[in-house]
Amino acid sequence: MRLGVDLGGTKIEIIALEEDGTVLLRERVATPQGDYAAIVAAVAGLVEAAETRLGRTGLSVGIGTPGAISRATGLLKNSNSVCLNGQPLLTDLQARLGRTLRIGNDANCFALSEAVDGAAAGASVVFGVIVGTGTGAGIVVDRQVLTGPNAIAGEWGHNPLPWPHANELPGPDCYCGRQGCIETYLSGTGMARDFKQHTGETLSAESIVARAEHGEVASRAALERYYDRMARSLAHIINILDPDVIVLGGGMGKIPTLYHEIPRRWGAYVFSDRVDTRLVAPKHGDSSGVRGAAWLWPG
Repeated sequence: MRLGVDLGGTKIEIIALEEDGTVLLRERVATPQGDYAAIVAAVAGLVEAAETRLGRTGLSVGIGTPGAISRATGLLKNSNSVCLNGQPLLTDLQARLGRTLRIGNDANCFALSEAVDGAAAGASVVFGVIVGTGTGAGIVVDRQVLTGPNAIAGEWGHNPLPWPHANELPGPDCYCGRQGCIETYLSGTGMARDFKQHTGETLSAESIVARAEHGEVASRAALERYYDRMARSLAHIINILDPDVIVLGGGMGKIPTLYHEIPRRWGAYVFSDRVDTRLVAPKHGDSSGVRGAAWLWPG
């Protein structure tokens, strides 16, 4: 039995898994906003309450977080929940719970979940993408998360949009301090920004996709631009990593036409006569992050 915790910006979720992946318990609470000490207390409280319900103590605990633990300082970095940045999250939670824990980036946890017993089960190299309010990814090789010496393996969203058209340069400002990052085009807010730039109208990504499905011309054009940018961005990954499977999660990954349209386009950019990489939707959906956190501990 193992516990996984998904520390998100709006909710903290815990899951208990049997070794075969069977769910024994699942609970969630709202994430305290802007209060680091309260977040530590909430995570620890969920673990303690789960163990009480299960009648077990000292279980392995994996935690998925936005951002990553800095190899240089041991502090959390690159989190969009900014109150966590610069904080000794792993140290504080280990002290509170009295055991060794494992922490992984939330996109890494997503990729691991789908590689272990999800849509990419059995694949050797898996690239797991989360595209929603941001754009992140994780890499799993033979069921092991590839972290890298800088703890940024898979940070796909903060590279430039590949093969940019003249009208895409220099690109929108990104919160990382640069311009034209993939995230500024492929996130939900990126699609909304692109639509407003072309039409002057403010719509959510969800509304744009819904209008496109009903044939509205401007929304169809926005979706076509999105297909092309996603195809270019994933082709760049295929050229570098050559994964067996790309799993596309997050809110934008719920657009059903992506799974046909992107592979239809990416061949124009991949340096190969044929592309055998599969693009798939996640088997576990929104549960992949918390399941992957539990799988941070090997069996």
